[in-house]
Amino acid sequence: MTQWDPPARLSYWAFHTNRRPAYMRFAYLQLGSDAAAEDAVDATFDTLMNDWLRMLHMDRLDAYAWTVLKQRIVDRQHRRVPCPRPMDVSAFEAALKEAHCDQYEVLTDTIRFYSAVSRLAERQRDTVILRYGLQCTPGEAASVMGVDEATVRSQLGQAHRRLARLLDVSVES
Repeated sequence: MTQWDPPARLSYWAFHTNRRPAYMRFAYLQLGSDAAAEDAVDATFDTLMNDWLRMLHMDRLDAYAWTVLKQRIVDRQHRRVPCPRPMDVSAFEAALKEAHCDQYEVLTDTIRFYSAVSRLAERQRDTVILRYGLQCTPGEAASVMGVDEATVRSQLGQAHRRLARLLDVSVES
């Protein structure tokens, strides 16, 4: 990096500053611990730093970075001891928040939903996690994934239809 010209260094650090928070949140949802998420994201940015000068000539730099992040997450998932998926833990948290409802019903519905989400195609699952799990707007999700906002909206529409079939509910529900 010391041999890079100032604009290249600045662009890398701007990208790092802009993307790291979303990458950390996404990695945490996938890996379930701060340490594993930080390890995956740090490895992602190490790879990006090594490829940065080449990446500056790419049409879809964000898409390449997203692909690297996803691969580092998969690497970490293969290295760790199996434990409950973070989404399963969030089902219990959701049940506790809904104190006025039947907690068992909320819990079972949430588990069914996350089980159905896990059966989506990878891109659909990513968009659902970014949009609803991390509360990103479709534009923010598109930016993080390095795709057009229309692609995110299309993936969300497909995910909604698939989830409706998996959960045996209407799309409007």
